[in-house]
Amino acid sequence: MDVEPPVRSRCGRAAPLVASVLPSRACRYTAPMVAPHPRPQVLPANEHRRERWRNGLGWTRAIQAWPDDAAQWRWRLSVAEIEQAAPWSPFPGVDREQVLLEGHGLRLRFGDGRVCELQPPFGHARYAGEDPVTGEPVDGRAVALNLMWRRDAVRADLWRRPLVGPMLFFADAEETWLLYLLAGDGRFDEASGLPPLARGDAAVLASPERRRFLLDGGGELLAMRLCPVSAPHASAP
Repeated sequence: MDVEPPVRSRCGRAAPLVASVLPSRACRYTAPMVAPHPRPQVLPANEHRRERWRNGLGWTRAIQAWPDDAAQWRWRLSVAEIEQAAPWSPFPGVDREQVLLEGHGLRLRFGDGRVCELQPPFGHARYAGEDPVTGEPVDGRAVALNLMWRRDAVRADLWRRPLVGPMLFFADAEETWLLYLLAGDGRFDEASGLPPLARGDAAVLASPERRRFLLDGGGELLAMRLCPVSAPHASAP
């Protein structure tokens, strides 16, 4: 979706809330250099880059991609504003998960005849980027979070959680976390060195060595864990 909006479709309402406890002159190919880790940061909503779709049927708010390269990213996070029915752009080799943020619903029609509807509050679907999909907002405009990752390099997990006091996230060389605040406000501990979170803000929690990030506050968030495909599965935060 970006219009440009992953193996089997999974569609449903948001998960129930659970209390909390990422030379020679001869021609030689050189692989593109990739920064080993993203840096920890807060990405305020008012700084997300808003771009009109080429077909004029919606907008994308680009939040973050890593690496920050249009052709070489391994994962990418954005928000789509869908104003009318529109085909999603295909992304071969990419998986994606979408979460309804605003609106009365978002209907996904797949090329093989499947239909999946993201219903409020925070309905979600995971599917393959190769799938031909048309997105149809239900009764007006719809807004959806869009997480994409290259399936041969990255595994992604996404949870919706209440923020009702301290939450701990641990990042290291194989584990990066993305947070998106759905409601309320959050504050990181002083050791994190990060500014507060407000509704619609996102955060990247990353480190080359194991590092703890403590988030406190009140509200609701999406927590996304990104790791190499070879890493063990994680328990929910």
